[in-house]
Amino acid sequence: MYVADSRATPSAPTSAEPAARSFTGRRRAVGSTVLALGTVSLITDVSSEMVTAVLPLYLVAGLGLSPLGFGLLDGVYNGFSALVRLVGGRFADSGGGRHKTVAVLGYGLSALCKPLLLVAGSLPLIGAVLAADRTGKGLRTAPRDALISLSSEPAARGRAFGVHRAMDTAGALLGPLVAFVILRRTVDGYDAVFTVSFCVAVLGVVVLVLFVPGTRRSAPDPAPRSPKGLERARLIRPTICAALLGLATVSDAFVYLVLQRQLGVPERWFALLPLGTAAAFLLLAAPLGRLSDRVGAWPVFLGGHLALLTVYALLLTHAHSPALPCVVLLLHGTFYAATDGVLMAAASAGLPEDRRSSGLAVVQTGQAVARFGCSLGFGAAWTAWGDRTALSGAAVLLAVCAAVAYVLRPLPHTKATA
Repeated sequence: MYVADSRATPSAPTSAEPAARSFTGRRRAVGSTVLALGTVSLITDVSSEMVTAVLPLYLVAGLGLSPLGFGLLDGVYNGFSALVRLVGGRFADSGGGRHKTVAVLGYGLSALCKPLLLVAGSLPLIGAVLAADRTGKGLRTAPRDALISLSSEPAARGRAFGVHRAMDTAGALLGPLVAFVILRRTVDGYDAVFTVSFCVAVLGVVVLVLFVPGTRRSAPDPAPRSPKGLERARLIRPTICAALLGLATVSDAFVYLVLQRQLGVPERWFALLPLGTAAAFLLLAAPLGRLSDRVGAWPVFLGGHLALLTVYALLLTHAHSPALPCVVLLLHGTFYAATDGVLMAAASAGLPEDRRSSGLAVVQTGQAVARFGCSLGFGAAWTAWGDRTALSGAAVLLAVCAAVAYVLRPLPHTKATA
């Protein structure tokens, strides 16, 4: 990594980072910008997951919120960021490219929210703090992914996003462990968790400011632009495919609950189930990203949903093998490794530089809204007809949506738009 000051930031478009070559002339796996952003995400996820791990217990047991109150806050925490991604993406593309500026704003806002949890003692105040935190996440996500795309060569974008997502997931694994240690070793456990989380989040912002270069474009993009209709099609198709498949993507919490009920996972191990998914995600994100560069992003993306369909099928069996939960978690992590960063790499290929961030925000928002709708529908079906019927319906819907997405998958194009 290197310190990104104004002298080191090029004024011309940087669709492929020249620094991706080492001093020996060999091409490195990913550029320094991707590694820096991966470090920022790792540090920030340690901070965020520290809070996520203790927040339910803190709100219910510590502050005495009712289950209804916690449900409202949980909805704010998980769904609010989708509402501001479009704003963040649009603002990041304006003025010739403000990707780093918007990313710093988003990461900084989330960092400032951590200590505010110590003084917010009522439901409205806590909701406002969580909404501000998710606003920060929504603002930073699309500009960050645009920076990864713009600093990577088109032929290696899958690998770049895979490496970033692997580093991000490493932070998600470390965060709950750090919170667990702090709660056991300190007297005022929650205060200590929020304080340490704030300090870690500030470190992530510092790394972002010092080591991630900005994007400036004082000259027009010399690469020929595709017709507007073709550019629009290249954005609409991935958005429709992502939203279709999101409609049948059952949330993680429901998957773990069904796994515990159907396969008889002991309750004492329930809290470790997300770590199994995250571990598989961590191990497979980079390899599957490289695979997407070789065989194409959409085959890998659709293959990830085939892994999710297999998860549904295994959860519907009556087998009780001790190895079955491990297989389910491995496939669940494979689903995320084959879809999360791969989708961003695929969508980036058809988006021009000056609309890269806002275009990715459209795809992300469509997928997030669809998944939110799936969670509501699955929860209602579970309540009305039981978990097996709800999961059977989700499996059928996923198979149908995957077939439609295969037909509607984005058209291949040999020349990437820089």
